[in-house]
Amino acid sequence: MEPLFKNNQAVLAGEAVSEFQFSHEVFGEGFYLLYLKVARLSEAGDVVPLLVSDRLINVHESILGKQLEAKGQFRSYNKHEENQNHLILSLFVREIRFLDEGEKSQKPNSIYLDGFICKPPVYRMTPLGREIADLLVAVNRAYGKSDYIPCICWGRNARYAGNLPVGTRVSVWGRIQSREYQKKIDDHTVITKTAYEVSISKMESQQNAAVES
Repeated sequence: MEPLFKNNQAVLAGEAVSEFQFSHEVFGEGFYLLYLKVARLSEAGDVVPLLVSDRLINVHESILGKQLEAKGQFRSYNKHEENQNHLILSLFVREIRFLDEGEKSQKPNSIYLDGFICKPPVYRMTPLGREIADLLVAVNRAYGKSDYIPCICWGRNARYAGNLPVGTRVSVWGRIQSREYQKKIDDHTVITKTAYEVSISKMESQQNAAVES
């Protein structure tokens, strides 16, 4: 595996809840969006967008309801709309396969990132007294590019992360999750949007030992 692929590795497995939707084309290679529902131990599950090349799978066959496993990198790009930049996140798929009937993926939702804190962490307490911290981790990609991945951590990890300065190199392990939220457009309109983030279960900085939640 090439070095810059090792710093961003994710595996998702679940049910396709959409058909392939054309996204864009690069040098004759078509890329398509597919939404995958990944089960959680509790709640209904996470629905995560996959970006899939038409060279990996037949994107013209119906895929709705089928069980898949996808491996790749969790990537971001900035989409400019309404005079604002929006961070768009998806799993850039490098391998994809159908799961056999009754087959369970060993890692239905796992991710590893090695990057740098690029904004001051935001540490806070929930109304129920639980510690939480938000991080934005920049992960280097080839050709001088970077992916900016929102991460969230809890408890001891949150306390630890809240004191890390910008520029700190961190390694994180966790899962990709989706979260719906309400956005007010005007006095009469509220729309539901979906945010994606990495929920951290274990993290370490370059100078310190690992901390697990």
